[in-house]
Amino acid sequence: MSPDSDLFGAASLEAGAPRPLADRLRPRALGQVVGQDHILGADGALRQVLDAGHMGSIIFWGPPGCGKTTIARLLAHETGLEFVQMSAIFSGVQDLRKAFELARMRRLEGRGTLLFVDEIHRFNRAQQDGFLPVMEDGTITLVGATTENPSFELNAALLSRSMVLTLKPLDHAALEQLLMRAEEETGCKLPLERGARESLIRMADGDGRHLLNQAETVLEVSAGWPSDKFLDQEALSKIAQQRAPVYDRDRDGHYNLISALHKSVRGSDPQAALYWMARMLAGGETPLFIARRLVRMAVEDIGLADPQALVIANAAREAFEFLGAPEGDLALANAVIYLSTAPKSNAAYSAFKAAQKAAQKTGSVAPPRHILNAPTNLMKDEGYGDGYIYDHDTPDCFSGQDYFPDAMGREIYYRPVARGFEREIGKRLDYWDGLRKKHSGDN
Repeated sequence: MSPDSDLFGAASLEAGAPRPLADRLRPRALGQVVGQDHILGADGALRQVLDAGHMGSIIFWGPPGCGKTTIARLLAHETGLEFVQMSAIFSGVQDLRKAFELARMRRLEGRGTLLFVDEIHRFNRAQQDGFLPVMEDGTITLVGATTENPSFELNAALLSRSMVLTLKPLDHAALEQLLMRAEEETGCKLPLERGARESLIRMADGDGRHLLNQAETVLEVSAGWPSDKFLDQEALSKIAQQRAPVYDRDRDGHYNLISALHKSVRGSDPQAALYWMARMLAGGETPLFIARRLVRMAVEDIGLADPQALVIANAAREAFEFLGAPEGDLALANAVIYLSTAPKSNAAYSAFKAAQKAAQKTGSVAPPRHILNAPTNLMKDEGYGDGYIYDHDTPDCFSGQDYFPDAMGREIYYRPVARGFEREIGKRLDYWDGLRKKHSGDN
């Protein structure tokens, strides 16, 4: 590898210097990468591109520790391209220009460049646009890595010139395979009881690098122990650390989890709803954001099928504001359970949307004159209020008059469902419709 192959990487380690276990176990071929068979297997998209002999620019989208950097390095090796790595966190416009210029010089020498940009979503729109000319003329093959949804964080022009490949968190089998490789590399069996080994894998939360770092810690701590000494789950928890959940309150994880919570409530599954709310709180979500969304669920997905749902959601919000965390979290949990188990209806939501659409379509059409007040003689002479029937003066407290604009005619927006309280509302509407037809016949 040439001196400029890694412009922004750390200096090379001296031969024989200690290297972290995760670095020592870095795969040396694509076939050694675990957990990403959906793109690297025989039928995987990336494998097919490589076999076809033409690899364009790629965006890897996936969580930390799933192999994005490793795969990029191996792609450069397999395609014969010079591997250049930079991080969007520490790099700016001048760094990009220097990388592009060096890539042009290599191209004159007949060498191609694979430019790997970690956290590419950190570059602003103008910086992302700067990649387009050198991608189009073949100066570089861009491989970008992001933990955020490319649809939201990357320019459409950049996406249109790249293949977006989604990498998955490593599953149990892949993480177990990494532990076995660690034991083979070190020549030491991890001194863990079965339950503790499972716990170590679970604590990694799909992050292979985190798993290997924790395994290395366990091996270092247990060096010199007798061969029959093993750690149980409790002892392991004092040595190894639980990986922090991947959750950014203003990014993809935020929207994914609130979507999961909302759809679990809508789907009347209190068990799943409680889990997703707990995940959000564990990730550091603002509880009042959750409270606001619960209020929205009450009016959007439950509505008048259970009018008490809105009262419960608002009460939970007020309780949290009064108690704070962690005591107030239970108020939110109560609301989640109530909303999940309440009868559901979006009839009011749909009705309002339909009414809004009709209002935009009809513009400034005036109300019928018989329901307009007539505070002046001129307005009375114009027919304002003429023929209006005061409903309380009728036997059924229902006049059956038409309140829509004359140019529109009567329309139906609200159609209550036969669930919860809306069942009773539906009966009332049917009753009034019958009276309306009766009064219409009388006229």
